[in-house]
Amino acid sequence: MPGSTKPREIDTPFVVNSGAPRILAADDQQHILDAIALLLKPVGYAVDTVRSPELVREALGTASYDAVLIDLNYTRDTTSGQEGLDLLSEMVALDGTLPVVVMTAWGNVELAVEAMRRGARDFIQKPWENERLLSILRTQVELHRALQQAERLAAENRLLSAPGRPEFIANAPSMVPVLEAITRVAPSHANILITGEHGTGKEVVARTIHALSLRASRPLVVVNTGGLAEGVFESELFGHVKGAFTDARTDRIGRFELAEGGTIFLDEIGNVPVRQQSKLLRVIESGEIEPVGSSRSRRVDVRLVSATNIDLPAACEAGQFREDLLFRLNTVEIHLPPLRERKEDITAIAVHFLSNYALRYRRQVVGLDSSALQVLMQYSWPGNVRELEHTMERAVLMCRTSQIQPADLGVGVARHPSQNLEELSLESVEIILIRKALHRFHGNVSQAAEALGLSRGALYRRMEKYGL
Repeated sequence: MPGSTKPREIDTPFVVNSGAPRILAADDQQHILDAIALLLKPVGYAVDTVRSPELVREALGTASYDAVLIDLNYTRDTTSGQEGLDLLSEMVALDGTLPVVVMTAWGNVELAVEAMRRGARDFIQKPWENERLLSILRTQVELHRALQQAERLAAENRLLSAPGRPEFIANAPSMVPVLEAITRVAPSHANILITGEHGTGKEVVARTIHALSLRASRPLVVVNTGGLAEGVFESELFGHVKGAFTDARTDRIGRFELAEGGTIFLDEIGNVPVRQQSKLLRVIESGEIEPVGSSRSRRVDVRLVSATNIDLPAACEAGQFREDLLFRLNTVEIHLPPLRERKEDITAIAVHFLSNYALRYRRQVVGLDSSALQVLMQYSWPGNVRELEHTMERAVLMCRTSQIQPADLGVGVARHPSQNLEELSLESVEIILIRKALHRFHGNVSQAAEALGLSRGALYRRMEKYGL
């Protein structure tokens, strides 16, 4: 809605830091949204417009914005502003750094005051003055980007200095998005889903996120949900009371309650049976657990970080994973590339493991021969970082000189799977069969275990043993 002043001429597009400032505008009247777009786009803003609070929530879930401009009324003939105030409170709770500017009818000072009390950064009255609207947005965008930069720098400093944080080597270009995501989301309370192949370091990322979070002084509880037998799933996660079942001789605290105030890391979340997923979803939605055998719920305050190597959207389509649970898990998704896509990190990671195991086993091994390094770089690492760790542990134990030689690495079997079975050890055959089964079922451990005639827990133990 153009105001009384024409927009001033600006010689160059408005650019703060990098990229065009992105604004989300929400109003139930299309002509107002058109007027906002006509005002902002010529001076360098990218503008998305929506006409309901529901569409605002959807937009915020799929894109990042530098500021949000919202009306307070969306239902015809309403003037209370309650819809907009509730939406404002939601957005402030979700991201307190995102500037929200509200639009109010001329003279409705009470609504503007209430909006500011709830966290709005500023307000504009309709019909607005173009100069004032441009000035407000410019100020808020600059402030928002400055706060984001400060948060990133602070998180990066914590990443370098956090006490007890896991060693996290990530210099390859393919790891830049991972590092950026960690530094941006770690200080928040958002649920995070970490995806990637087996052995890519998902637990290390989870531990790093916890170490950089506001919950770092509280517990981090790690649960391999894929390895939990279906009969003990609820008891392990939510606890049980004495007498709940035959072996329940005492009350037991579940993993969620142990993580109170901290973080719970649910590894292999994609392998949770469908009938148990609904129980997990209820806890995530309500924030309450109900121990097995108890009729009373207990409220828990935990941050949820989960991980999987399974393609969860595909699993949802196949009816193997609940879509509503996926939406709750992946407020933010961090994807870890396989080791073969971050070869620049192989040497540093190998040397790190070499130093650790040389110290642990008191071996005078100080480095790798150049030919051994070449083998490491040429190998495809189907088991990723975990396989590299096991390889370096073996090499330290087998090495007879001060430098690891190619023969000490023992990766030849993996590169020559067509070798006659008679020439292989039992362990080597197991490794080949497990890899084939996992590949055949696209990483689904339950299906691979069934095909191999093993329980899921037994297959997990073998995968851990062989670094798969």
